[in-house]
Amino acid sequence: MKASELKTKGADELKKELKELLRAQFSLRMQLSTQQTNKTHEIRKVRRDIARVRTVMATAKLKAGN
Repeated sequence: MKASELKTKGADELKKELKELLRAQFSLRMQLSTQQTNKTHEIRKVRRDIARVRTVMATAKLKAGN
């Protein structure tokens, strides 16, 4: 997911997206710990997407404060 796509979403959509990404991250971590997956690169992608969403949320919050 690109940051430009996230910037067009509202606060509720961002929260929903963050919640889905956190669930996906948890699921991937559990699959990795039980050795059910070989897709270790997916964990990195999800982690970066979470960071992108949180960054966009923080930026929007700062803009709303000004």
